[in-house]
Amino acid sequence: MIGIVDYHLNNLRSVQKAFEKVGAGAFISDKADELRKADKLVLPGVGAFGQAMQNLRTLSLDNVLNEHVAAGKPLLGICLGMQLLFSKSFELGEFSGLNYVNGEVKLFPSKVKIPHMGWNQVEIIRNSPFLRNVEEKSFVYFVHSYYVDPTDDVTVTRTEYGIRFTSIIEQKNIFGIQFHPEKSQTTGLQLLKNFTEI
Repeated sequence: MIGIVDYHLNNLRSVQKAFEKVGAGAFISDKADELRKADKLVLPGVGAFGQAMQNLRTLSLDNVLNEHVAAGKPLLGICLGMQLLFSKSFELGEFSGLNYVNGEVKLFPSKVKIPHMGWNQVEIIRNSPFLRNVEEKSFVYFVHSYYVDPTDDVTVTRTEYGIRFTSIIEQKNIFGIQFHPEKSQTTGLQLLKNFTEI
């Protein structure tokens, strides 16, 4: 069973429906005890990094995520949820993240229109079971002003927008998608299906 973490700052029902579309059972909860029963957790997110971390701590969901990751269970971060997996963000200040993945979250350079919004392509950097049946240069749907800059070798795909930024990550049992898979049609649904089979 897949648990979708509700920290009161995310778009949840569309993610749940996307998992249902690929044949996976998924439930939404902000209760620590319920989420601890999940085989896999998904951390979606729309909004500001600092507020998101505050909400996770207030609801004690950061502890649930820590236990889940330490147990080696799969965790998927989506959009802001992927950024929360990192050490630090410079969105509207400086904030510590969950620190599962070494690196920082940074604002796109001023030479490009912010936010990065709409369809763009993913360039596959290395093979992964997470990318099974995902084609090189597939188009996916982005809405974000900040991007992740990993310190370690976790990048699975990159995308070009003024700079080449990391758009999918994988580190052991931790996965992250910067775009919205639930809005990315066939490619997005394939990624969610792949996550359910890991």
